[in-house]
Amino acid sequence: MIKIEKIIPGGQSLGTYMDGRKIFFWNALPAEIVEEYHITKQKSHYLEAIATKLKAPSMFRTEPKDPCFLSTSPWQILDWDYENKVKSELVVEIFREHQIDIKTPEVITDHKPYFYRNKMEYSLYWDNDLAKIELAFHARGSHRKTPIKQSSIERPEIFAAAQNIVNNLNNAREEARKYQSILLRCNQEGEVSGGLYEKHQPHPTFNNLTDQILGKTYSYSPNGFFQINLPVYELALKEIQKHIHTDKVLDLYAGVGTIGLSVAPTHDLTLVEVDKFAFTELTRNITLEEFLRPTGSEKNEDSSATTGIGDAPQKKRPVAIFSQSEQSLDYIAPDQTVILDPPRAGCDNKLINRLNEIKPKTIIYLSCNPATQARDIKILLKNYQIKDIKTFNFFPRTPHIENLVILSLF
Repeated sequence: MIKIEKIIPGGQSLGTYMDGRKIFFWNALPAEIVEEYHITKQKSHYLEAIATKLKAPSMFRTEPKDPCFLSTSPWQILDWDYENKVKSELVVEIFREHQIDIKTPEVITDHKPYFYRNKMEYSLYWDNDLAKIELAFHARGSHRKTPIKQSSIERPEIFAAAQNIVNNLNNAREEARKYQSILLRCNQEGEVSGGLYEKHQPHPTFNNLTDQILGKTYSYSPNGFFQINLPVYELALKEIQKHIHTDKVLDLYAGVGTIGLSVAPTHDLTLVEVDKFAFTELTRNITLEEFLRPTGSEKNEDSSATTGIGDAPQKKRPVAIFSQSEQSLDYIAPDQTVILDPPRAGCDNKLINRLNEIKPKTIIYLSCNPATQARDIKILLKNYQIKDIKTFNFFPRTPHIENLVILSLF
């Protein structure tokens, strides 16, 4: 029997194996005693496992909604209030590991823990007994596929569309081995786009969707990056908007533009993106803004493609810049608010050093990985102080955490 000590960053629960090695559990909570478990990974200094029988269930444990919860959303076993408390405490722990002491941040959520995901990718499983295809997810800790009949994390329109695709495949007597997966995306109006990925074939291009964010229209591809939980994303954008007090705003890692264009459309706004596909979506979104007029493209001195949008009454001109990562450093200025929303790997060290050198007035750092965020912020604390920090539950019933930190110069 193994007693669970705590939940650790990453979402697993920690115990000590009989030989002294640490063992990381799914489906176990602090203070619970695990009687039976299935080991999924063994290393010289740790193990990973899934608890299958408990002696003393936690008072914070709830019955999972889905049989497939370990594959999609392993925190379905946590009481809702307890989940938010744990996420807040994990942020404190992660920052402390980087020698940064912070107060326990407020967790902001729309209190809708299910049916929030607007994107889902399903595997396909071949049932030999029934001789038909079924929707599936990969079992946690293995490459084995588990067929599913119910999933409550994604919007219902997505699951219904996936089931319809599988029904059509079965009616056509197709086999699962021909296909890689089904990828589907849904906008707030319930419109679904996406479809099948076929093995050994180029990924198809699906019809774009559009969504309203803070009253502004954005176009995006189901294949590309777009926020998973738009209602909570809007809450984060409103919080970001409170901290913009400069006329000039620089949105690095701009993606398709949803942060900069939503929170600072009337400012002297520059949006920089290094991915060509995302930049194409970004320029399309700028032209979708009702109050702005497209003016075409030109080349700037560093040969980065620049798309400017014409002036509207009492509006500034947003400028989208496609730039290599090292060139993006040239757009940082002291009189700016700089917005950072990097991928999970965090910011490039050259960027962090450049921010310390130029010292823009305010840095707004939104991250899906508090560990790399804390790593970067530790370096920035040479010149900055943490003015505010808030945690957003973008991904309910999962261990994933979205964290917002506002930095101001000393």
